[in-house]
Amino acid sequence: MPRAVRDTKLDSSSARRKLPVSGKPYYRSLEPGLHLGYRKGKKGGRWVVRWYDTEAKNKKGERKSDGYTVETIDGHPDDFEDANGETVLSFTQAQEIARRIARIRRRGQDEEHPDRTGPYKVKDAVDDYKLDFVRRGGRGLRSMEYAIDSHILPELGSREVAKLTRRQLRNWHNRLAESPARLRTAKGKDQQFREGDVEEDAEAKRKRRSTANRVLTVLKAALNYAFNEGMVSDNSAWAGVKPFRNVDAPKIRYLTEEESLRLINACDSDLRQIATAALLTGCRYAELARMTTGDFDAESNTLHVAPSKSGKTRTIYLTDEGANFFSNVTAGKKSEGLIFTKGDGAKWGHAHQTRPMVEACSAASINPAIGFHVLRHTYGSRLAMRGVPMAVIGEQLGHADTRMTEKHYAHLGPSYVSKTVRDAFGELGILEDSNVTPIRKREKSA
Repeated sequence: MPRAVRDTKLDSSSARRKLPVSGKPYYRSLEPGLHLGYRKGKKGGRWVVRWYDTEAKNKKGERKSDGYTVETIDGHPDDFEDANGETVLSFTQAQEIARRIARIRRRGQDEEHPDRTGPYKVKDAVDDYKLDFVRRGGRGLRSMEYAIDSHILPELGSREVAKLTRRQLRNWHNRLAESPARLRTAKGKDQQFREGDVEEDAEAKRKRRSTANRVLTVLKAALNYAFNEGMVSDNSAWAGVKPFRNVDAPKIRYLTEEESLRLINACDSDLRQIATAALLTGCRYAELARMTTGDFDAESNTLHVAPSKSGKTRTIYLTDEGANFFSNVTAGKKSEGLIFTKGDGAKWGHAHQTRPMVEACSAASINPAIGFHVLRHTYGSRLAMRGVPMAVIGEQLGHADTRMTEKHYAHLGPSYVSKTVRDAFGELGILEDSNVTPIRKREKSA
C-alpha cells in the first residue's frame, strides 16, 4: 500500500480551521497526476480527489485545457467529529479513498484493457491477477488458468465484484465440492463428468473438497489483489468464506522396489529414460523435460534444477547409481542440449507422458495405474523409510518448507513414538499360527 503523505496545512482539523474559505480546493499531490484536495466552505469542508484524465471533457463536450477531472469524496472531513473511516475521514483515510477512486475511474483508459467498460467484474479481477502473477514470475500458471476457466468464470465471471455476497460465494464453493469429477472432453463439446455419486465414496468426496479449496484459493487471491489495488473498497464478502477442513491429507502412493523395476522394464524406449531419472532424483516431469546436459556436474555428482513450481533453484545430490545413469545419458551431448527427448528427438511436452504411463502400468500389472508424479513420491518415500531427516528430503525435492515434506512423508520415517509403542506394547498372543506368508515379506526375507 502506498505510504501516506503529510501536509501541515491539511493533516489536522486545527490546521484546516486556519485556512481561509475558498471555492478552490487546497491540493496536496499524492502521486504524479493525482491530488487530494480540501474545499473550505463557510459551513465546513469537503474532501475532493483530482486526477489527470486523458479523455476529460467539459460540459460542452470539449477537451478540458488542464486535463483534470475532480470528484467529491463521500464522507466529511474530521473537522468536528472523530474519524471513523466511513462517514468521517481523516486526511490519511481520505488519501486511501482518493487513490481507490482514481484507479477505478482510470480503468477505462487502461492500455492493457482498453475494451473494459462498466462495473468492475470478477473476470476483470482474475485478468488483472493473472497479469500480475506472470509479472512476478509465478509458477503453475497453466493449472491456475484451468481452475479459472473451468470453475470460476462460468458462474462468477460476469458478476460485479462490489456486489458479491458471502452467501453467494459460499454456495458456489459448496457446489464445486458436490459436483462429480470432470473428464477430459474434446474442445467445443459439452463437458463430460465421471459417473457415480461422490457422496457414496469418501475418498472421492475428499478429493472434490480439496479441489474446491484450491479453486477458492485462486479466486480469493484474485479478489484480494483487486482490493489491494483499490478496485473495490470492501473484501468482507470473500474474507468470510472458509475452506473445507481436513481434506488435504491424502494417502501418498509410492512404488516398492519390485514395482519400480517392473514399471521401468515395461516402459517403452521413449519413456524409460525420463521415468528412470524421476525415480533416481525425485524431479518433477516438467523439470526433467527442460533439463540440459549442462545441468549435470560429473565432478561433484550433482544435478542443477532450474526454478520451477517452488520458484527457486536447487541442487540434487546423486547416488552412485544416479551419477552413472546421468553420465551415460549425457555422453556426447552438447551442454545446452536437452537430456531427455523422445525417440524422434522431439521435446517432452505437456501431458505427453500420460498415455505412455498408463500403458506401462498395464504391462507391469500396476493397478490402479499411477501418474508420473508418483515416481517423485517414490523417491521421497524411499528416503523417509531409510531415516533421512525431513529437512534433507525437502531440500532434495525443492519444497518451500518442511511442512509439505512432513505432510507427505513423516509417517514413513522411524520416529520416537513408533519405536516406543512397538517396544513397550509387546505381543498379546491372541493370533493363531498360520502357514500363510505375505508375498512382500517373503520376498524381503529372501
